[in-house]
Amino acid sequence: MTESLHITDLRIFTEPQQGASYDDLLRVAQRAEELGYGAFFRSDHYLVMGDGDGLPGPTDAWITLAGLARDTSTIRLGTLVSSATFRQPGPLAISVAQVDQMSGGRVDLGLGAGWFTAEHEAYGIPFPELGERFDRLEEQLELITGMWATPLGETYSKPGGYYSITDSPALPKPVQSAPPIVIGGGGPKRTPALAAKYAAEFNTPFVSREFFVEQTDRVRAACEAIDRNPDELVYSAALIVCVGADENEVERRAAALGREPGELRENGLCGTPAEVAERMRSWRDAGAERLYLQVMDLADLDHLDVIANDVMAELS
Repeated sequence: MTESLHITDLRIFTEPQQGASYDDLLRVAQRAEELGYGAFFRSDHYLVMGDGDGLPGPTDAWITLAGLARDTSTIRLGTLVSSATFRQPGPLAISVAQVDQMSGGRVDLGLGAGWFTAEHEAYGIPFPELGERFDRLEEQLELITGMWATPLGETYSKPGGYYSITDSPALPKPVQSAPPIVIGGGGPKRTPALAAKYAAEFNTPFVSREFFVEQTDRVRAACEAIDRNPDELVYSAALIVCVGADENEVERRAAALGREPGELRENGLCGTPAEVAERMRSWRDAGAERLYLQVMDLADLDHLDVIANDVMAELS
């Protein structure tokens, strides 16, 4: 290991489709900002997964981030990840650019092909076959980055494909020259190729360290195949987190998630601060430069404090 993780290398990741209002998310984002975390991210889903009623119902990712752009001041904001099936590329480019302006240049765009069939059926969203979804994702990445890169006063056109664009003014422009794009997943070919071409960051969600290493090696190879320096990308992982000052607190937080501490230790970042710090070091040693901490109990703001104070003390 060449360096330790800093608090800014840790990003809070929420799943509001499981049941959260804007105010719930705002409290978490503001506490994360106060504690110095690097970013507040949210999923982009419209339907609860597994047990639960999802009340008060889904919130739209980019409407949420627009609100947070004005209700926070320093923390970065983004999606892990928006689905290409949910939005047309032109309006999505507008939304992300506007939220970037509203935040003063603090937005990352995570974009993926989409996978959750039931939410598409529940809200009348077309859900094509996997190959077409990846084709659409690739085209959206080309169009969104193309519109952002179009100089002021010029227009952007891209005929053909699923989304034909003619003489777009390609406005508005984001504050950042191009908001960082996060691409992730476990596909062996197209995912690494898209990451190599378009991403500033590659993320693996909820996989083992061994698979993380295999997949990031594929991304690095895909970069080299197009003469891009693989070190230009940030390599990150998303993992569920459950930390307690002692074993009783670990068990209490695990029970609140409806999961067992042993299973969480095996599949995530779970345990006492010393245990979790050691687990984070192992991910850093595997090449993870950034960790997304999946926080499921949004009412437990003290959980963020334990990580920021006790785990970081162990890491330092």
